Amino acid sequence: MFAVVRTGGKQYRVAAGDKIAVEKLAGEAGDTITLGDILLAGEGDDLADVSKVTVSAEIIAQAKSEKVVVFKKRRRHNYRRKNGHRQQMTLLRITAVGAAEAKPAKKAAAKKTKTEAPAAEAAASAE
Repeated sequence: MFAVVRTGGKQYRVAAGDKIAVEKLAGEAGDTITLGDILLAGEGDDLADVSKVTVSAEIIAQAKSEKVVVFKKRRRHNYRRKNGHRQQMTLLRITAVGAAEAKPAKKAAAKKTKTEAPAAEAAASAE
């Protein structure tokens, strides 16, 4: 199954097992994230409902891309400026592309209220 996701203002066609480099995302190496903005999904020629599709990825590393040299010059004015820039990026490994799995909600442990605690103690002492 494949999906087209948008992150960092760019679109990427991804499938399970793909590695992509995207604009910097929050997180550390080893963290698992879910890419939320899914534009298209499908298998072969069949398209799927994107509201039911999730794309999960694992952060491989936080890195910098190749250096871009910015050189400015004005002829006959003795003006030259040279700067460089390295964009921050995140390397991702797509772990799963597929239907959203309904996770069961965690049940909170029943907390004893102040009114229940004395009643439980009274019942225990009556025995």
